[in-house]
Amino acid sequence: MLEEVERWLATRSWSVTDRPLHRILAAKQRTGQTISVVLPALNEEETVGDIVAVIRHDLVEQVPLVDEIVVVDSGSTDRTSEVAAAAGARVVHRDAILPRIPAVPGKGEVLWRSLLITSGDILCFIDADLKDFSSEFVSGIVGPLLTEPEVDLVKGMYDRPLGGAAGQGGRVTELMARPLLNMHWPQLAGFVQPLGGEYAARRSLLEQLPFPVGYGVELGMLVDALHLAGLDALAQVDVGVRKHRHQDGQALGRMAAAIYRTAQLRLARGHLVRPSLTQFERGEKGFEPRTHSVDAEERPPMAEIAEYAARRVA
Repeated sequence: MLEEVERWLATRSWSVTDRPLHRILAAKQRTGQTISVVLPALNEEETVGDIVAVIRHDLVEQVPLVDEIVVVDSGSTDRTSEVAAAAGARVVHRDAILPRIPAVPGKGEVLWRSLLITSGDILCFIDADLKDFSSEFVSGIVGPLLTEPEVDLVKGMYDRPLGGAAGQGGRVTELMARPLLNMHWPQLAGFVQPLGGEYAARRSLLEQLPFPVGYGVELGMLVDALHLAGLDALAQVDVGVRKHRHQDGQALGRMAAAIYRTAQLRLARGHLVRPSLTQFERGEKGFEPRTHSVDAEERPPMAEIAEYAARRVA
């Protein structure tokens, strides 16, 4: 490991217990910064309501840390929107945001559009499929942004149990993202959960970053933030244990392909590869190929979007 990374681990890796809630709240009141929590959601009616309710109870009603909770529904066919709204979130459909640019499927697309309909100086992204959710996921990762003015982006780190076994989650991280980062961006080798969906960042950083529209958004954002802001502007906080719905092997394969594509674009802009992935499923006549396109599209920095600039002027 690079000496720079060892130093970074000693100075930019914290535990949620390092910043008690009263200290974080005092920093928010002192600096006047506002916080938006964004949950990208697609068919998450079983979990999204509980997450919203916990954040609202703990960090809005009991302690006034969070200023708004926004769920961006990316086309759910279940009761995600109704459940989220009943729990106290403002729900916005992806297609209603920036309608002049047709939306495409993907998590990164939703996160990118959320910049236009939120107002916080700090945005905190939380996946909507988490189980046994603790509000420390939010307070833990926004804390350094309130207390450390030189920090611009904070990732959550946690244990990810799989099938009752501790530390076995995050398969795409271990098989794809971590090797890529260690080989090509060794400064980022200290991140425990580089693909984790729980992270917070200053709007001033996010609006300058391009957003891969799909699964590559977390890796792309981390790499681009490193180049734009430097390693010392990035940090991570241990928030405990993350439980969520796990994907099957083929879905993980598609995720890995999108992440590799995101990395490849950053390694050699303009060098085209075949942006598709063929997988196999057993059918009546044996193994049958199924070819999927790999997310290759990226949205430009939000600061370049006319509607966003107009909103800021207003």
